Amino acid sequence: MANHSQLGFQDASSPIMEELVEFHDHALMVALAICSLVLYLLALMLMEKLSSNSVDAQEIELIWTILPAIVLIMLALPSLQILYMMDEINEPDLTLKAIGHQWYWTYEYTDFKDLTFDSYMVPTTDLSPGHFRLLEVDHRMIVPMESPIRIIVTANDVLHAWAVPALGVKTDAIPGRLNQTSFITTRPGVFYGQCSEICGANHSYMPIVVESTPLTHFERWSSLMSS
Repeated sequence: MANHSQLGFQDASSPIMEELVEFHDHALMVALAICSLVLYLLALMLMEKLSSNSVDAQEIELIWTILPAIVLIMLALPSLQILYMMDEINEPDLTLKAIGHQWYWTYEYTDFKDLTFDSYMVPTTDLSPGHFRLLEVDHRMIVPMESPIRIIVTANDVLHAWAVPALGVKTDAIPGRLNQTSFITTRPGVFYGQCSEICGANHSYMPIVVESTPLTHFERWSSLMSS
């Protein structure tokens, strides 16, 4: 859960999000090295006399051609690796379908019989102590911890986007089209997200809440919901 004084990302709760945070830090270090080199060269040019330049022009051109190529490779390789990891779905233990409406979500547990429910935002006047305004819902999406989860995302009316920052997941919900993504929660907890595509007047009032529980708790919950 993000807070007002937070400067970085939320704590990663999935392997993909951990990779994204590491790549972000890696890219920042590369940018810091580039800025430091440019500032050093600017200071050097300002302090030294123009006649003291002893570097041949061909050597400079060779350096400023090779260095950017190396930097781009340093950024491209881990970026492509993460992209392929995010696109890979290997035999999920559970498949869910998230359907975006104006302005709520419908969740279908396709591996269970008649396990479907709508998830609406809880109005501020009905919030329980400790719940977050504009982020709490009446029915959370419950998933088992440390299990590969595949989620199929679509919409019933206009464009939506199913996004949970702590899990590193963001997928567009498009009417007439099925998009899919996957995630694994590495710890129990409650993870909050919101629709990330402007979808009308109440766009900011369709939150997403994913609750990760141990497998035994999930089995107990699913049997109660299915009965």
